[in-house]
Amino acid sequence: MGRSGSPSSGGPSNRLEGTISKRTTIVDIARVAGVTPKTVSRALNDAPHVSAAVRQKVKEAAEALDYHPNLAAQSLIARRSFLIGLTYERPSPSYVVELQNGALSRLDDGRYRLVVLPFAHVASRPEELGKLLLRAGLDGVLLAPPASDQPLLLDMLERQRLPYARITPHSDLDRGLVVAMDESAAGHAVAQHLLALGHRRIGIILGDPSHAASIGRLEGYRRAFAEAGVAIDDDLIVTGDFTYAVGYEVARTLLAGAKRPTAVLAQNDDMAVAAIAAAREMGLSVPHDLSVAGFDNSEVSRTAWPPLTTVNQPVAQMAWDAADRLIAMLDGKAVSDLPQRRDHAHELLVRASTAAPAA
Repeated sequence: MGRSGSPSSGGPSNRLEGTISKRTTIVDIARVAGVTPKTVSRALNDAPHVSAAVRQKVKEAAEALDYHPNLAAQSLIARRSFLIGLTYERPSPSYVVELQNGALSRLDDGRYRLVVLPFAHVASRPEELGKLLLRAGLDGVLLAPPASDQPLLLDMLERQRLPYARITPHSDLDRGLVVAMDESAAGHAVAQHLLALGHRRIGIILGDPSHAASIGRLEGYRRAFAEAGVAIDDDLIVTGDFTYAVGYEVARTLLAGAKRPTAVLAQNDDMAVAAIAAAREMGLSVPHDLSVAGFDNSEVSRTAWPPLTTVNQPVAQMAWDAADRLIAMLDGKAVSDLPQRRDHAHELLVRASTAAPAA
């Protein structure tokens, strides 16, 4: 009797034999489509000088044969990695998810893959982030705040010719591919809403001061207050870092002060929801005793109770747009043919967390 696994035993070797099929190659596609392997390669990579009819025939043959390209082989041949990086700091989890979902939806079913590279304390270490991105073997990178506003980082990427697209930068807007939203106008809209309701003692929970978005939103708040003839009370301004935990702590400090506000403007939804939790633990009702407004229109703003008044920032769409324009550049579209900057609109969403102050 043969040993286990030997041909005479009927072991694994026999069972696997005949079940492993040869992987489909471009040679197989060429035979079915009636063209050369070189033409197949060019058609599948959307290279120029291939007619639409031939391209369609090749792609239909590839689909019929269930062909899946070998990305490693493609990378070796093209001397490219087909990897696009996405770097961000440590904002709210919901913001990060929206960023990733937007970029991934553009890369879905394409030859590019997303590499996520979070990095803490970008403002104090831009050169370290630059070295990380350059070592990662990327074809291009999406820069989310605050990386999108670091001139030293942009200098490094340009010197090494690593293409990049910037998501919501606030400085040097003529540099690189830019996807933007007017943070100041958005901040103005939500502050104006609370002022129109009759609030005058309005607390402000700032985000991380190293993020230019925090500065832009505060500029919008100040403009709305000035237009309403209301002075901002600096004693009612506290600094968070866009996280729930820190937002909760500074909200408790704000609400425990001698001049408790009747409303709170938080610079993102996570901190706004944290302020609602802090208010409830202190025996306050939202919005009867305290109105709360956030920023981003993240999922938590829609599932909170009461639902949160906020500003819709189309994060996923902006990430999709940034990835789309970066890919166009990587695939050979002339930079001059790409709009340098694309602006996205904000929208004020009034929900049940804000109301007129109690008499």
